[in-house]
Amino acid sequence: MGFYADTIVPRLVTCACGTKPVLKQREKVVPEARGQVLEIGMGAGHNLPYYRTDQVERVVGIDPCSTSWALAQPRAKTLGVPLEFIEGSAESMPLPDESFDTVLMTYSLCTIPDAQAALYEIRRVLKPDGRLVFCEHGEAPDAPVARWQQRVNPLWRRLMGGCNLNRPITRWITDAGFSIGKLDQMYLPGTPRIAGYNVWGSAER
Repeated sequence: MGFYADTIVPRLVTCACGTKPVLKQREKVVPEARGQVLEIGMGAGHNLPYYRTDQVERVVGIDPCSTSWALAQPRAKTLGVPLEFIEGSAESMPLPDESFDTVLMTYSLCTIPDAQAALYEIRRVLKPDGRLVFCEHGEAPDAPVARWQQRVNPLWRRLMGGCNLNRPITRWITDAGFSIGKLDQMYLPGTPRIAGYNVWGSAER
């Protein structure tokens, strides 16, 4: 893929995904995970310190970037529950049907090339009573911010390894057949508004 994509982008994304406001968001949602957990876009493992090991049996992380997995190793060593990494795509996961109690997805849907395919795959691997727990940035509800997202997105996507500023996160989740039971939203403090609109919550299969 080239030096920039393979070496620079993972470190840029790791930095952006580890800011204090973003870590605060992770702290809110990751403890909701229970049982057998699949994490979409594990990246550098920023979520790992926030899992509750008294209610999680195992974590499987999938990510297309092996460089990110290398960056995750210091956090992975301290997790306290079995952890498996799969280098692969969320759009086509080598995992059996109805095998996870929780799918955790944080700051990943913005980047997955075929997000709808990934959401259908998430439904497939969730148990019938399983939940999708999510926290994502996306399309802002305020028209001036949304217009700037549209303008900036082509350049942003190239610089940030495919990350998009303007995806309609909750609509795509419901379009995939999920029922959102809990939802919160806000602009993150200390973050440019074009990149700072966050939605988080959980959805039933």
